Amino acid sequence: MINLDYQSRTPIYEQIIQEIERYVSLGILKPKDQIMPIREMATTLGINPNTVKKAYTELENRGVITTISTKGTFIKEDISKVINSKIEEEINEIKKSILELEKLGLTKEEILKKI
Repeated sequence: MINLDYQSRTPIYEQIIQEIERYVSLGILKPKDQIMPIREMATTLGINPNTVKKAYTELENRGVITTISTKGTFIKEDISKVINSKIEEEINEIKKSILELEKLGLTKEEILKKI
């Protein structure tokens, strides 16, 4: 389920974070869904368990997942924070693109018309 690009400059743990956040924002992973345990995820991806642990720790810090002792790791019930964060991230990318187009001489009106 997690797609990793081993040639990318983005660290593997960050790719795991991005993929899980993307699946949550797309509704593929829903609140209360259980995700793979660290060791299972590491074995499936062929990576060190510490890398997965680092990703899971960051996901917990971001409020995406929660780990319940002896039960497993789950997507948190309130994922609105994750969705809003992804929306904000995408809007920032659009803003960057608009700035680049303006540097090339286009007005905002021209950009909107082309879009």
